[in-house]
Amino acid sequence: MSEAREFDLIVFGASGFTGRLVAEYVQERYGTDGGLRWALAGRNESKLEQIRDELGIDPGVAILKADVTDADSLRALARRTRLVLTTVGPYQLYGEPLVAACAGAGTDYVDLCGEVAWMRRMVDKYQEQAQNSGARIVFSCGFDSIPFDLGVWFLQEQARAKLGAPLPRVKGRVRRMKGTFSGGTAASLQATLAAARDAEIRKLLVNPFALTPGFEGPKQPPAAEIEYDQTLGSWAAPFIMAAINTRNVHRSNFLLGHPYGEDFVYDEMILTGPGDKGEATAQAVANDRSLTGDKAPKPGEGPGKEERENGFYDVLFLGETADGQTLAASVSGDKDPGYGSTSRMITESALCLLRDATDTPGGIWTTAPAMGDKLIRRLEQNAGLRFALED
Repeated sequence: MSEAREFDLIVFGASGFTGRLVAEYVQERYGTDGGLRWALAGRNESKLEQIRDELGIDPGVAILKADVTDADSLRALARRTRLVLTTVGPYQLYGEPLVAACAGAGTDYVDLCGEVAWMRRMVDKYQEQAQNSGARIVFSCGFDSIPFDLGVWFLQEQARAKLGAPLPRVKGRVRRMKGTFSGGTAASLQATLAAARDAEIRKLLVNPFALTPGFEGPKQPPAAEIEYDQTLGSWAAPFIMAAINTRNVHRSNFLLGHPYGEDFVYDEMILTGPGDKGEATAQAVANDRSLTGDKAPKPGEGPGKEERENGFYDVLFLGETADGQTLAASVSGDKDPGYGSTSRMITESALCLLRDATDTPGGIWTTAPAMGDKLIRRLEQNAGLRFALED
């Protein structure tokens, strides 16, 4: 049924900062003569038309009106396309009507969500419907959590091939990063903190296995303390994205049937260097509240092109087998993580679902079990990411 639909891909929220970057990337990479039937959608048609003109997108690329406050418009949108890519957040405030529309219409869906409690609610409400309709709904298709979810998956695949065993303990360590978190990330974090006034939501947010319904794994490392890593010779501080990335990694293990083991332990931190300076930096990172204060980036705001192009990130994944063998891998990106790289990652996730991972069944997924090495190949070929084993 989906093959006969009018569009392959609709970019919903294309008038926002990140949505515009997605539209720009789709135009640059896939254009309008490469067999991809795509459209721009949002609540302000004139603004979308302006963006289409400014980006030099063919006037034949349709402009579609849809609003998160109008469920009928979202259902109509979902029925016209094979996949909806949405950058409209915070998702806990604006996301459910579109998830419901896609789950009901058998339409694939990708987003940039990093909001654990909302994601769990969507799993509980729409997993069965998505399975029945064939909709593949994949959350967290940006910097949170693709480099981390696929980084762990890549390392575990290498461990099985080279060591003959999974790695029940993996450490994710951000070695270098230059760039800014998006205004959408800040808005999502602030909405999550507001929602956490509810005791049930607060309980869910602190549970490492919040996204594995019916399964509780072993105790995980503390998430809010600095530490000195003897193996790496560096101080390490809590990494702000760990609260979502670790949950997605555990969900991937869960959905794959626990190939990492039911006793799998995983944490993420950011390395700050050795000595007194490294310790002081780690303390400063641990105490940073810039994403929740008055100076936090606002939705719709973002860095200029030069800053996006000059950004980068490099993440180390260090694992150990039950008998003490170790293996390390890295994931790096050549753009600003929150904008330049994220806009490419979510677009390639959409294209991967449409063109490569066609045998993935309906349901609510994370990127590793939904797309795995197919997405890694796309990201390396098109989006400036690199997955590599370390000596």
